[in-house]
Amino acid sequence: MGNVFRSIINFLFSKANKEFVIFLLFFALSGIFWLINALNQSYEQEVKILVRYTNIPKNAVITSGETDTLRLTLQDKGFVLMPYIFDSQDKPIDIDFMMYSKALGVGSVGNADLLKMIEGRLPASTRLVSIKPDHLSFTYNFGERKRVPVDWRGQVEPEPLYFLSGYRCRPDSVTVFASSSKLDSINVVYTEDLNYSDFHDTLQVDAPLLKMEGVKMVPSHVKITFFTDILTEERIDGIPVVGINMPEGKVLRTFPAKVSATFVTGMRTYKSLSKKDFVVAADYLEFSDSLSTKCAVKLISAPKGISRINITPSNVDYLIEEVSR
Repeated sequence: MGNVFRSIINFLFSKANKEFVIFLLFFALSGIFWLINALNQSYEQEVKILVRYTNIPKNAVITSGETDTLRLTLQDKGFVLMPYIFDSQDKPIDIDFMMYSKALGVGSVGNADLLKMIEGRLPASTRLVSIKPDHLSFTYNFGERKRVPVDWRGQVEPEPLYFLSGYRCRPDSVTVFASSSKLDSINVVYTEDLNYSDFHDTLQVDAPLLKMEGVKMVPSHVKITFFTDILTEERIDGIPVVGINMPEGKVLRTFPAKVSATFVTGMRTYKSLSKKDFVVAADYLEFSDSLSTKCAVKLISAPKGISRINITPSNVDYLIEEVSR
């Protein structure tokens, strides 16, 4: 180890490298002097300081968020401002809930009180240029809440030839704390806009809920899973035609008695389908007065997750039979 260290010293202070080492030494010293001079100048700097509400009664809930952020513009020498730039977020200002809460579920901290709290923490040489916001307000209640479902909003579009076959939200509902009047008007909460595209695998996102003034939601984030499937055009045969609105004692006979349905759906959805999932009917009220020997058939019900459904044939021959009692 000693030999290695000695070799490095000999290399650095050899004739070939001595001038370079001296240059580096003076370059480092000049950098230090420049930094000292720069930090000794006066600057204006914006810093953020967290505000934390304390001394909250057990039966009270802050509905406007338990922390706020103040943006302060301070003026002083660089040496003095550096601690505020790097660790101001770690030293929040505590607001006593009991001192500033008022009746009717609101509380406020005036500009004068904020200035007193902030200036008491600043060195004598530091000047407070501005504070934003210049006052604080908060809302609270005493436990009024309700459970409401969560829905998502935004643009979520998979790759071409794929489509969204469904989604799952966990949890599917959240607890909302607010004033009684606001609770009555909230029946669903939404996520912030989600924007995802060009994906084909299952997509899972951590979605923050859209904030509402004076409303606290627990939890404030949900996990939404979007499921995709491959689009395919398929056909199911053998769907029976039934008669609806038939008079008592009469039965409809169609020729053919069964029809086919073509549609677009996902591959996984198609594998779970059968002809029993479709109801195709001919309505007696629509053809009873017609002189034609044909009647139209229409889709009455179909499973979810399919689209562009066509029934073939769309018109069938028919007979009305009397049923003996």
